[in-house]
Amino acid sequence: MSGLPILSILIFLPLAGCLLLLPVWGRPALSRPVALGIAGIELILTLWLYASWQSLAALPARLPGFLLMEDAPWIPAFGIRYTLGLDGISLLMVMLTAFLFCVALVVSWNAITDRAGLFLALMLIMESGIMGVFLSLDLALFYLFWEVMLIPMFFLIGVWGHGRKIYSTIKFFLFTMFGSLLMLLAIVALHLIHARQSGVATFGLNELLGTQIAPGTQLWLFGAFLLAFAIKFPLFPLHTWLPDAHTDAPTAGSVILAGLLLKTGSYGLIRFGYPLFPQAAQTLTPLLYSLAVIGIIYASLVAFAQEDMKRLIAYSSIGHMGFVAIGIAAWQPVALSGAVIQMANHGVTTGALFCLVGMLDERAHTREIRAFGGLWGKIPRYSFFFLIFSLATLGLPGLNNFVGEFLVLAGTMRKAPLVAALAFVGIVLTLIYTVRLVQEVLFQKERQPLPLADLDLRELVLLSVLALLALWMGIHPAPLLELIHLPVQLLTGGAP
Repeated sequence: MSGLPILSILIFLPLAGCLLLLPVWGRPALSRPVALGIAGIELILTLWLYASWQSLAALPARLPGFLLMEDAPWIPAFGIRYTLGLDGISLLMVMLTAFLFCVALVVSWNAITDRAGLFLALMLIMESGIMGVFLSLDLALFYLFWEVMLIPMFFLIGVWGHGRKIYSTIKFFLFTMFGSLLMLLAIVALHLIHARQSGVATFGLNELLGTQIAPGTQLWLFGAFLLAFAIKFPLFPLHTWLPDAHTDAPTAGSVILAGLLLKTGSYGLIRFGYPLFPQAAQTLTPLLYSLAVIGIIYASLVAFAQEDMKRLIAYSSIGHMGFVAIGIAAWQPVALSGAVIQMANHGVTTGALFCLVGMLDERAHTREIRAFGGLWGKIPRYSFFFLIFSLATLGLPGLNNFVGEFLVLAGTMRKAPLVAALAFVGIVLTLIYTVRLVQEVLFQKERQPLPLADLDLRELVLLSVLALLALWMGIHPAPLLELIHLPVQLLTGGAP
């Protein structure tokens, strides 16, 4: 397999899978296994890369810290190249991507019956786009995949969503496109500045890292990148599109939206924003700290007031991603490691919670917290997993979220003790609204008789895999921390 362009295969295999769907387009019983098979092959490839990463790290690399690279001319007249690279951080993200798409396809197995072929094709196209975002090392190529991944989500919410789906779709589109266009202008400006200095036209990340930019100009360019990535995080006050999108999206859309699309913003800041504009990033670090802390506390307070379970989990996502933002802003090895691990942890935990809410909605046709009660005695298998992932999201030691939050706070405490202390308040608030959710849904007296069936075999296997992964990441995070250690050290310069 070493001679294969494995990174290109990861990106384009899902697109090729769309062609395999054409003969079975109108037959969901056949098209679902085909789509899941393609996603499963993607997952196997990423797991093979993970199993081989130490031997890949021993090979000479064109860029320090990268395990694999692919590079070829694409549009030479403009200096655009097809450059892909895989280091420990991007490997963790592509594994998360492949895994969560399998989860999303399994959880939507019976939920999507209308135009299932189109739904599955859009899911595979989105997987290609997200893989491209995590693997691109050319800014023009990165921007292309950044846009590609948004188009399928637009249709997933607009066609298969619920409630005010058109309103939520348009809001999602306007927010994301506004930030994307500003980032495009900044990319072009950076390209022109570098070409004027060196006489070489390029969009390559490695070449652009050496560009000398005046402090004022650097602030404007970094501000454009930061705005685009902050919308995707989302950071306060740019978060308002997220609760609406989650509330009205189908379950599979919510899993991908929370588990992966939000991570493209944090990944972009780590891969491009801070390395390209280090002085501007340092100048705006207090702003990023402030927005992250406000977002954590605000989202936690608003989550406590929610009656719709999906909307509550959406606000909890804003709070959890605030910890990722703090870890990035600290730009220190321990905190940044915590931020990267928290990106993966949040994808698993929140993805599982959206699956659980979707399963309950399929049975009861409501997500209102006050419609439930007494589920522990009524559907015990479901309740067990609901409790496990609720404990994970509040940061219980031994489960995955604890590791990321602890590392973020430990690293940030060295550089900004007040920020770490305020962020800890968010953990306390998370405990409060999560306990309220568990109490009312699982242990409160049943409010109305609902004919609820417990988990079937498909759902039981899916949630068991997610729970075992959350437990493994919480008890034994060392393999993942070792995977990202070198790229984090190289990004931060090994700062203590």
